[in-house]
Amino acid sequence: MIFWIIATLLAFYVKGLCGFANTLVFTSILTFGTANINISPVELILGYPTNLIISIKERKAIIPRIVISLAIMVIIGSLGGALFLKNADTTLIKIIFGVLVILVGIEMLLRELSQKKAKNSKVLLTIIGILSGFLCGLYGVGALLGAYIGRTTDDLKSFKANICTVFIIENTFRIILYLFYGIITMESLKRALILSPFMLIGLGAGMLSAGKISERIVKKIVIILLIVSGIALILANL
Repeated sequence: MIFWIIATLLAFYVKGLCGFANTLVFTSILTFGTANINISPVELILGYPTNLIISIKERKAIIPRIVISLAIMVIIGSLGGALFLKNADTTLIKIIFGVLVILVGIEMLLRELSQKKAKNSKVLLTIIGILSGFLCGLYGVGALLGAYIGRTTDDLKSFKANICTVFIIENTFRIILYLFYGIITMESLKRALILSPFMLIGLGAGMLSAGKISERIVKKIVIILLIVSGIALILANL
């Protein structure tokens, strides 16, 4: 249980600081000794209230057009997933998505380090948006979602508000699917309940840190986490 506690504290500290990447941290710590089918439902149950907390706290920064468009993409990705997965090599798809996440993350980092404010391409944003919804809907991975919202919001509060609001919609849909397929069990509910105090501690510490650390530094951390997400996605499927 000690590894579950450590994973929870670290994952939700990152969540409070950046607004995403809790799944990456949580899964990375536990994946070597626990099957993913036992990790995902616990992380989903723990993550759902954190998205609600951050969205409510930063509600003034929510941009409806971003949330609505991405939510639609996520739902379409989830609904189309079953049919798509029957006819494609998912391992190869995940590796391709990992490469895309890394490239987008590097491009975002270069933009952040540059003195000039580059103009967003609407075509590129549309492509990233569609792919982000597809990836998040199929696999619960929010890396490209973070890349899209990172390019369409101006500050950390707006980033966290919008990505967490989209996650609420995605999480709600996935909870229904997990219940339908019996992936969420009494055991996962009990474990999530035991870990919930540690989730709140980690989240609170992360949110406090976000208020004390320079927003520019936190934004770079977000970009680095995107790149790490892409690398993790590739390594997990090689």
